[in-house]
Amino acid sequence: MSDYLAYFQQRAPEMVALLKRLVLFESPSHEKPLTDAISAFVGGLCADLGATVEVFPRAEVGDIRLARWNEGAPGQPILILAHLDTVWPAGTLATMPLREEDDVLYGPGALDMKCGVVVALEALRGLRDRDELPARPLWILFNTDEETGSQHSRELICTMAVQAGVVWVMEPAADGEALKTWRKGIARYTVRTTGRASHAGQAPEAGINAVIEAAHQALTLHRLNDLPNGTSVSVTVIQGGIATNVIPPEATLQVDVRFLKASEAQRVDRAIQSLGPVLPGAGVTVSGGIDRGPLERNEQMLRAFGQAREIAASIGLELREGGSGGASDGNFTAALGIPTLDGLGAGGLGAHAAHEQVHLRTLPRRAALLAKMLRDWDMARL
Repeated sequence: MSDYLAYFQQRAPEMVALLKRLVLFESPSHEKPLTDAISAFVGGLCADLGATVEVFPRAEVGDIRLARWNEGAPGQPILILAHLDTVWPAGTLATMPLREEDDVLYGPGALDMKCGVVVALEALRGLRDRDELPARPLWILFNTDEETGSQHSRELICTMAVQAGVVWVMEPAADGEALKTWRKGIARYTVRTTGRASHAGQAPEAGINAVIEAAHQALTLHRLNDLPNGTSVSVTVIQGGIATNVIPPEATLQVDVRFLKASEAQRVDRAIQSLGPVLPGAGVTVSGGIDRGPLERNEQMLRAFGQAREIAASIGLELREGGSGGASDGNFTAALGIPTLDGLGAGGLGAHAAHEQVHLRTLPRRAALLAKMLRDWDMARL
């Protein structure tokens, strides 16, 4: 076992204790007093570790905190992204209690992503205690609204990312403790069709059926799919009509689009924005667009992952690649062209599910990996 792994194995009880404490902070995205509480607590931990902590107040969600180490050091910062909010409403602990069984810790938000917060803090603690903090700026940004789309933190994330040389996201690891080298981007649209109402029995020929127009649009949208290449265009909700005996004058389609490449996002967006009516006299309007670009598995990503894999191997860990059809804050930074690696948190199962769990044996390994990456990362190789 490497010296790094041995060190963090010894720290495992403290890491588990901190994870339990964080899970007991219920922190649903929309409950500002609760997310403020965990944000203040984590900010205090960072200050205890020698960080300068800046608070970015938010009116509707918990305040965001940015912890900085080595201010004034040369070179571009390493930016670590972590979120403190969860999908679970206040009171969930009463029905989904924190519990530890064998090597597994169960609890709301334990995997997504309070374990990632623990890994990041413990990696910094280990480097400080071992007197191995690298002479470069190290930043951790803790936001509080990731689970609801990061509407109140996206601008700040991007502002910090463009100053950084690399971004690491503390979302849970992929299967087998793999890093996430790809994530699909997301676009969402509302397609509204309009027609003309008339009596379905007495004068159906006088109407223009907006539901039929919507059906034509749904088929057109479906043809935009390119599933073998990772692009899905899904009509997920359809609503229309006003009564059973009236030719419907309006209908609405909700459309979810996922893509692995920015070029595919543009292709589909152009096609959807240019939709036009099929039925004479019908109308079609489109709203929405691209929300998050993809975290692409491109040449830059492969260089970043290759370096991470070499660093992992230097402490006896085998690092693999994985990915996700869902998005994270890493999608924002990757879309800006900033080298981004995701899934640096611990391993487990059941994010957003009643069996959400962290596999505790992964905590020391991930802390060792992150600490070694912080110490040895070479920006010039990107």
